[in-house]
Amino acid sequence: MTYSPELQAKIDELGLKKENILYMTIANVFLHEMRNGEKNVEYRDLTEHYLQKLFKKDKSGNYTEPKPIKYLLLQGGYSLNSPRMLIELKGWVIDGNSYPNNLVQGNHIVYDDCINLLLGGIAYDSVKFSVLVPTRHKDKKEREKVEVRHPEYLKPINLVEVAYAQTGRSKKTDKMGMREMQQKAYAARSAKYLLIKAPPASGKSRALMFIALDKLVNQGIKKVVVAVPERSIGSSFSPTELIKHGFFADWEINPKYNLCTPGSEKSKVKAFVRFLESDERILICTHATLRFAYEGIQPVDLNDTLVAIDEFHHVSAEGDNKLGEVVKSIMQNSNAHLVAMTGSYFRGDSVPVLLPEDEAKFTKVTYNYYEQLNGYEFLKSLGIGYHFYQGRYYKQQPDTGISALEEILDETKKTIVHIPSVNSAESSKQKLEEVSHIIDCLGEVEYQDEETKIMYVKSRRTGKMLKVADLVNDNPLSRDKVVAYLRGVSKPDDIDIIIALGMAKEGFDWPFCEHALTIGYRGSLTEIIQIIGRATRDSENKTHAQFTNLIAQPDAVDDDVKLAVNNMLKAITASLLMEQVLAPNFNFKPLSLRDEDDIKLDNDDATIYINGFKLPTSQRAKDIIEADLNDLKARILQDDTMLRAMPGNLEPEVINTVLIPKIIREVYPDLNDEDVEAVRQHVVVDSVIKNGSIVEQGGKKFIRMAGSFVNIDDVHIDLIDTINPFQKAFEILSKNVTTSVLKTIQNVINLTKIEMTEAEAILLWPKINEWVKETGEEPNIQSFDARERRLAEGLLYIREEKRKRMQNG
Repeated sequence: MTYSPELQAKIDELGLKKENILYMTIANVFLHEMRNGEKNVEYRDLTEHYLQKLFKKDKSGNYTEPKPIKYLLLQGGYSLNSPRMLIELKGWVIDGNSYPNNLVQGNHIVYDDCINLLLGGIAYDSVKFSVLVPTRHKDKKEREKVEVRHPEYLKPINLVEVAYAQTGRSKKTDKMGMREMQQKAYAARSAKYLLIKAPPASGKSRALMFIALDKLVNQGIKKVVVAVPERSIGSSFSPTELIKHGFFADWEINPKYNLCTPGSEKSKVKAFVRFLESDERILICTHATLRFAYEGIQPVDLNDTLVAIDEFHHVSAEGDNKLGEVVKSIMQNSNAHLVAMTGSYFRGDSVPVLLPEDEAKFTKVTYNYYEQLNGYEFLKSLGIGYHFYQGRYYKQQPDTGISALEEILDETKKTIVHIPSVNSAESSKQKLEEVSHIIDCLGEVEYQDEETKIMYVKSRRTGKMLKVADLVNDNPLSRDKVVAYLRGVSKPDDIDIIIALGMAKEGFDWPFCEHALTIGYRGSLTEIIQIIGRATRDSENKTHAQFTNLIAQPDAVDDDVKLAVNNMLKAITASLLMEQVLAPNFNFKPLSLRDEDDIKLDNDDATIYINGFKLPTSQRAKDIIEADLNDLKARILQDDTMLRAMPGNLEPEVINTVLIPKIIREVYPDLNDEDVEAVRQHVVVDSVIKNGSIVEQGGKKFIRMAGSFVNIDDVHIDLIDTINPFQKAFEILSKNVTTSVLKTIQNVINLTKIEMTEAEAILLWPKINEWVKETGEEPNIQSFDARERRLAEGLLYIREEKRKRMQNG
């Protein structure tokens, strides 16, 4: 690294060697805070990357001995003229341990879940000097003004587009002040165990208020405990006037028992116990407080209590999930009532929320996404799409000369950008630098408001002043100010861009958001649906909401090609599942039931009659079809074999009649063959119909399936079984990526199916070369000739082995 003369002189003056200085990049705003004396701790993620920089490894590979680092050299950016600061490093604190042992923390604020670098005085700051090595003075020449033309924004490849009717129904209230979803939930208020699945912004919090008050007044319940995943969501259950809208009671809570406030868990647990012993009726706390408090009480202490758990998908049936254990214990050892609420339609991404025998005890109320969004006033459509990048998302792309993020980040749309987890392959491991890149895509920071910590960025494209909120910054004082400002946002112009990592997902309300831009593949369906929910609030500033996933484009020469292909397939799968959730629901019945009485009874567009269609015989199968179809589809689409089959690598009949029933039997081993077939038909038919569209011509209705129109009266289950309901998304994708990318995807999928030994591959190698010499082409894996196919498989195997060996050195 080249230092300016002034910086080198300071290093020499301090007698510092290379091992005494730790170089780090940092956001310029933090350098400014250090100059002003506002920041005396630099927080970094507790990752292998930083542990290697701070410690030496012992013979066992453990980090034990601190390196002799005395100063940090901080650089605010990557260019030659980026500001640099040399600042004393007093030491660091990790998980309560100080390095060195005699480190005095003083007024430094430290946290348990990160690396705390305690800072001292500034020895050098380049804002006082030039960081460039002086060059010979040259006379300035007059330059002609050149108009800068910025590349046009690229639009995402939308795999899902859903249009809505703007009926306004989901926002209208009845004589008791309840919206449509709340009426549906209130109708089930007498259930002892109630599970409410409804999308973000549908009014779940108020639905709970209605149900809880009815249980307190009319059902003999004496107390209500509401548990939320984090403190900020507790505000959703603040005191609310309900009587003036027609309900029989208001939601009132003693501030003393709102435990979603700053303070230690120990004091909150004591308050929880006092609440149980008092005459107070309502308490709000976090999931963590409920867990800790439950350890210190007996289950019977919650007798005659309603325990309501918001964002219920945080619960898991796994043995080490403490909240799951609490729920199970409450159900087994007390007479408490439970209300569980979630904005996710998926029971769990790999582990079920509840064991089947516990879940069977819950009455389920599902208000689907289509009902919610179709009933809005302003929102007309929702898109779910992708944008692909080569290399790194923050590096220049070969086609445009700008980063993939800049290609897609439209400053005219109110946008939440979620950067990748620092543990993911997409991350640079420098989250603050990723924030800086996002800001660089927009323009230059003019200033940061000291009261709100909102950054004012002058747009490079338009000259407009953009308001940007940074929720990635770990500094709690700064982040709390940003969060406080965002809670007070009341009009579109209050904020333009929000940058987040783990925040701004569930429970975060920004109705004006038009675009949720997520960088990197997300493995959690629940997380995806929560992020999409940030953009699907109804607001007069938008008619379209967009979710875009920025993901890596598979490259045949990339070391992580297999990971990139798998992530792409899983991301597409996630969009297919979202499409199933976002589409309207239909009722399917056998054609034999279509008589005059039935037509009168079902005189709506939501009932479709199918020749050869089977109905379930058991209540268990009926319940699965009624309440668990989306969960089952998630399990099916996340199956590894299905993942490889969906792009068209297996005949549709094999997917629909062999793979899908096999998975159903694994998920529901208690179903008999007849009910497995009924559930299978519902899954396939529902998926095909939702993936298609219904049109009316000449007084007749037609269903568009797999590119063809079929008269709705002629639909037969055998016809539907010939359609791959999931192939449309891959066809859209194939039109928007290069043939080399498609070939890479196909090769990776084929590799997973190839059974070959190294010995056979070596034997095939001369024959492969002979084939190429004779035909002028490589053997084709899609060939009808078995010998050519095997040669192609051998070639794929050899290339994969070569790639692995080059990767491993």
